[in-house]
Amino acid sequence: MRPSLVALFALVSAGVATVAISPAVGQEDYPARIVKFVLPVAAGSATDAVARVIANKLTKTMGQPVVVENMPGAGLNLGSAHVARAEPDGYTLLLAPMPPLTVNHLLYRDLQYQPSQFVPIAMLVQVPNTLIVSNVTPANSVQEFIAYAKSQPGKLTYGSQGLGSSAHLTTRLFESRTGITMTHVPYRGEVPVLNDIVAGHINAFFGTLSTALPLYKAKKLKLLAVGGTERTPAVDLPTLAESGLPGFRSTSWYALVGPPGTPAAVVRKVNSEVTAALKDDEVRATLDKLTLEPIPGSPDDAAKFIARETEQWTKVIKDAGIPVQ
Repeated sequence: MRPSLVALFALVSAGVATVAISPAVGQEDYPARIVKFVLPVAAGSATDAVARVIANKLTKTMGQPVVVENMPGAGLNLGSAHVARAEPDGYTLLLAPMPPLTVNHLLYRDLQYQPSQFVPIAMLVQVPNTLIVSNVTPANSVQEFIAYAKSQPGKLTYGSQGLGSSAHLTTRLFESRTGITMTHVPYRGEVPVLNDIVAGHINAFFGTLSTALPLYKAKKLKLLAVGGTERTPAVDLPTLAESGLPGFRSTSWYALVGPPGTPAAVVRKVNSEVTAALKDDEVRATLDKLTLEPIPGSPDDAAKFIARETEQWTKVIKDAGIPVQ
């Protein structure tokens, strides 16, 4: 019997403990110089906000600057491949959303890394994906939106941050569960999608609540439901499960991983620092304002979380027949 993805990720995480520390790491107290968080996304996204909150705190506690470098492009693969090729010494780490850590190997033919090769260090935060529609779209509930989409199949448009993004896969899951069809319009980031939602150029977007909430409060767009398993205290919205789609679940999440071969001592050190940061009152207050839920845990917890998400979205990709690019 083939082992499940959960089991494989658990083995990877456990295997980190047996990786020998390289001489470079063993000869210095980590960190001895600047630590870089590479983000495969553009500035201004929820990922970027998370990275800067954590990096600022770690700069204070680790005794060395922790800097954020945005490296967007190629469907989140440019920055991810850069980290995969980096020296596994703990000074270049990948802070990423779901796709490059789970499913991009199923979507891109010439991927220069494998998601399962990254070494899980820590989960950071999660936020429910939210069904966002433009003010010009005549729907004020999930069921009204479904009825409107069914009345003109294929004519409604939805945005995403690109092939395999959380928004793209969530919409494909939504289409399969509701029997509707819409036209995909990919963008290079979350902010451009929201700009076109506000302008009425596209109809819908499964974006993060944290980024869309200020625009909702300013009455520039509509929020119909959240994709989490529970309602969020940030805004009075039903879940998609409550809105006629039982079991529907979709969240955006962000994790910190290292290149293949990252030493166990580095993993433990960074995980300990990140865990402490996520439990810090000031950090939690900042994340709460961004409607981001901290999810601290061990490297093994991170490995299992990523594996579960890999299984869920792999099924969506295969069921939807999304082709390899």
